[in-house]
Amino acid sequence: MPILGSIIKRAIELRSKIPLEGGKRLNAEKAQQKELKKLLKKAYYTTFGEHYKFIDILKKDDIISAFKESVPVHNYNSIFSKWWYRTINGEAFVCWPGKVNYFALSSGTSEASSKYIPVTADMLKAIKKTSIRQIISLAKYDFPNEFYQKGILMLGGSTHLLYNGTYYEGDLSGITAGNIPFWFEHFYKPGKRISKERDWSTKLDEIVKSAKDWDIGVIVGVPAWLQILMERIISHYNVNTIHDIWPNLSIYVHGGVSFEPYKKGFEKLLSHPITYMETYLASEGFIAYQSRPNTSSMQLVLDNGLFFEFVPFNEQNFDDEGNLARNPNTITIGEVEENKEYALLISSSAGAWRYLIGDTIKFTNKQLSEIVITGRTKHFLNICGEHLSQENMNMAVKMFGDEMNIEIKEFTVAGIKHGSMFAHKWFIGTDNQIDANIAKEKIDQNLKKLNDDYRVERIAAIKDVVVEILPPELFYDWMKLQGKEGGQNKFPRVLKNEKLKSWEEYLNNKKQTE
Repeated sequence: MPILGSIIKRAIELRSKIPLEGGKRLNAEKAQQKELKKLLKKAYYTTFGEHYKFIDILKKDDIISAFKESVPVHNYNSIFSKWWYRTINGEAFVCWPGKVNYFALSSGTSEASSKYIPVTADMLKAIKKTSIRQIISLAKYDFPNEFYQKGILMLGGSTHLLYNGTYYEGDLSGITAGNIPFWFEHFYKPGKRISKERDWSTKLDEIVKSAKDWDIGVIVGVPAWLQILMERIISHYNVNTIHDIWPNLSIYVHGGVSFEPYKKGFEKLLSHPITYMETYLASEGFIAYQSRPNTSSMQLVLDNGLFFEFVPFNEQNFDDEGNLARNPNTITIGEVEENKEYALLISSSAGAWRYLIGDTIKFTNKQLSEIVITGRTKHFLNICGEHLSQENMNMAVKMFGDEMNIEIKEFTVAGIKHGSMFAHKWFIGTDNQIDANIAKEKIDQNLKKLNDDYRVERIAAIKDVVVEILPPELFYDWMKLQGKEGGQNKFPRVLKNEKLKSWEEYLNNKKQTE
């Protein structure tokens, strides 16, 4: 057996056996209280910390309650307009000690067309630490020694960041890839040269050309773009599956979007099963990761630069457009309940304070602090009380695809007027020949099984369901026109307002030119 693989595997196994907190399981409540205290101590002499009197909060017996009473809840617009814009202008010690040198550009699926999220040195250090923890968790899986010396292909944004005079900007994947530790460079693909490429199509071409020279064991990235890449590699080399090029491919690490709708099409590109591992690496920090086999849930990172609050995702805390109430009810890790939906607030070592990141989650195992992502606060439909979540949509489409044995590569849905009432309009992206009426019937029936509120509203207020079948390329082309091609960018599962108008105008123009 290769010596390098044996050494790496043994090191991972030994490190995984080092106990936490003297051999006891991590106490979630104590860990979070300790983490908040560390964050407040580090930031009390920043402008934000002085304004909200962090030093006084630290003197309280119950610092969590004092923190919640003193510091308001923020969304992106409120924290950027009051605080983060000053860091973009080069001011130091605004929300976190020191100067912010990097800003992650988010995919902008909610409040702003393009969001600038501060990425501090402390945040990068925390991301590296959590990444190592996830690598260490591989000791719980039964991989051979040889696996631990295979390449890791990370399909992300360009590491050639744009410099704007006082800071660098780019995708978080590009920022983190440009800051990888030296020992990881041996495993990292596509390597420094290709990673710097800013043009997405050129980057894919370069990866395809080099693919045959790499021995890849792990692939990392957003499902849609990785599927496109693998299809191109298979076509270019005229082979049957990706395993004909990368026979040792064993793990796919995904995140940012539900994998279930993509799974059937993804597995057609493989010759044998692989292990799926989910991560929750947002622009705001490394929030959770799958830490053990035989689960689809992720463990929250409770002791590494993040303090969490959970907002019950209900009508008391959010309006029909997904906007957060001025003074929402928030709870901490010790108060959560399993299988209830929460929006996530974070305070972080990047200078986010009680910040709504826009995701909704459910706890699947409170004892292990394990969660699943259920959607976005603004990516749901509730035009008449149907309370249709992204989780419902993903499952309904997966059930339809499984029943019909077809591959659905993309989809989105919108609420539209139907006379004096309403309708749902679905746009389904697939290369298969599908009867739109059958798709309508199947998806509608699936949603009725999954969601009682939807079933009731289909009787009264939702008068119709409309389905339009489209080539998947239209979804990708529209994303490109929005400047959201590749990397960490995902097609919105729900289209509203200006995005819906832009999408329908694009489709109409396409029909007129055909």
